[in-house]
Amino acid sequence: MPAVPRSLISSRTATTWRRAGDAVNTAALKETWALAQSVGDEVPLYFYSHLFLSHPELRGMFPVSMATQRDRLVGALGRIVSSVDELDEVTDFIQQLGRDHRRFEVVAAHYNAVGASLLATLKHFLDERWTAEVAADWAEAYGLIATVMVQAAEASEDTSPSSWPAEVTAVERRGLDITVIQVRPEPHLLFLPGQSVAVEVPSRPRLWRYLSPANAPRADGTIEFHVQMVPGGQVSSTIVRSLEVGETVRLGAPVGQELTLDEDERHRDLIMVAGGTGLAPLRAHLERIDQEWQSTGRAPRVQLFHGARLPWSLYENRLLQNLAGRPWFTYTPVVSDDPSYPGRKGWVGDAAADAGPLHGLLALVCGSPEMVAHTVSRLRVAGIAHTDVRFEQFATLDEDSHAMHHHTHDPQSSRLPHSE
Repeated sequence: MPAVPRSLISSRTATTWRRAGDAVNTAALKETWALAQSVGDEVPLYFYSHLFLSHPELRGMFPVSMATQRDRLVGALGRIVSSVDELDEVTDFIQQLGRDHRRFEVVAAHYNAVGASLLATLKHFLDERWTAEVAADWAEAYGLIATVMVQAAEASEDTSPSSWPAEVTAVERRGLDITVIQVRPEPHLLFLPGQSVAVEVPSRPRLWRYLSPANAPRADGTIEFHVQMVPGGQVSSTIVRSLEVGETVRLGAPVGQELTLDEDERHRDLIMVAGGTGLAPLRAHLERIDQEWQSTGRAPRVQLFHGARLPWSLYENRLLQNLAGRPWFTYTPVVSDDPSYPGRKGWVGDAAADAGPLHGLLALVCGSPEMVAHTVSRLRVAGIAHTDVRFEQFATLDEDSHAMHHHTHDPQSSRLPHSE
């Protein structure tokens, strides 16, 4: 959830969110969080110093190097808690986070420690703005979010493990910087097409990276991931360059709902737009749709636009060209940085928006923040309803252990844990 712009700090429009008869001033939460964010890197530095000095036993739960951690945990906490007025809309997602955080062996006491350090950090930087009322609002809002997460984690203890060991059964390099891997978790990990799971590789302990399964659920429980190597990405570089068959990775609980489809949405005609390995969650839907078409003869119409900078990065081009023989599916590859490419050139969002009448379609978009922002804007201008443009944007750096995977209602350039 994006932070509130500085221009809103002077707003005096009071909004409250009520629960159990109490009132939380959410406008104050958003304004004070925006002020704290304006301080920059000093906020996460103070937060972690306070947390590790107060609870040194928690240091081992974080990566050895904190260079990539930066503001991810405190930033995610601030954004989510300050937007507690939207809790009804994101309760399922917050519960997913609670279940997912079991992979860190997080218990209720850890939430207390993190909450205390978050409030101490805000008090330090807000100074006289940290009034008794503001302190009470932050404490109540954080307590509510933490309670939802803890209860979801506790409820899942009887039905699923805290994390899934998964044997690597296949590794296939697809060009210069992309690798496709197959893993077999034990026990089977239940997920929906469009969701993501956190992945940890043996040589990078406590560094987790969110990846989307690129397949529909399979009878044998295997899962396919598409991984693109990026500068500075410790996990992605390790997977692409050196992960081997026979190694065991760890998987977290599935999270995410923006790119999943409910029963009614599964029958709607779709336009899918992917950048790079943002193709993975959309490919999972394609596999599910094709299976249903083969068994029932029915399928929604689907248009897929897959964008890459260079033609050799269209790593699933052959499979998608073959799938285009289905009567329900059309595929358009788009290349942005090679003027000699004989097909569609330019931004993939422009190609999708130029596809013809789009009114009534449900759009699924996944890629880099810049690609998502451009595509979402173009699709809405082209006639797709605001609420029918569903998207997820992912980071250009590996995310580590305690980053919170999150979706937004409007595309931002902020980093969100996912694949490149």
